[in-house]
Amino acid sequence: MARYEIAFSAQLVPGAQLALVKANVAKLFQADEQRLALLFSGRRIVIKSNLDAAGAEKYRSTLERAGAVVDVVCIDDEIEEIVLTAPPAEASDPAVANPVATPAPSVTSSPAGRLQVAPRDEYMAAFAEVDAPDFGIAPLGDDVQDEKPQVAAPVLDLSQFSLAPPGSDMGEAKKAPPGLAPDISHLKLQN
Repeated sequence: MARYEIAFSAQLVPGAQLALVKANVAKLFQADEQRLALLFSGRRIVIKSNLDAAGAEKYRSTLERAGAVVDVVCIDDEIEEIVLTAPPAEASDPAVANPVATPAPSVTSSPAGRLQVAPRDEYMAAFAEVDAPDFGIAPLGDDVQDEKPQVAAPVLDLSQFSLAPPGSDMGEAKKAPPGLAPDISHLKLQN
């Protein structure tokens, strides 16, 4: 059974007024001004996900009557399949074997050491012209963290300090003893 999601990107039904559509959407979702500003920001926002076909159509028609155009997308189609290939054959001659993995040659022309990204769908097409370094993959067991630089000990002048003699009291200053308690023996309580 196919599952759908409802996405809104601030598109209005032709002829609809923005203020009226905002009021209708606010009433439908019981949204405050902050949520309305987010919904009508122009970004694609998923309103509801994991719906069946009937539920998705109900959301679409209700929002269309309110003046908003939404996208109903089948989320089952978005699952990307990954095809695994066999690992490269080991070289029999140890002198020929290269312990460092070399990146596969790129189909498109790109500068040496740079990665060329091929888009897999319309969303990834925005990243097709990204110039990214090709870091490759380190062999198993390699230490990939940079070595820590040696830190020099700080030079401190401690000549103005001295040590107290053994047995010295290094605690807080003693508090003054409390004053004498007043004499209240002459006072009496009456009922």
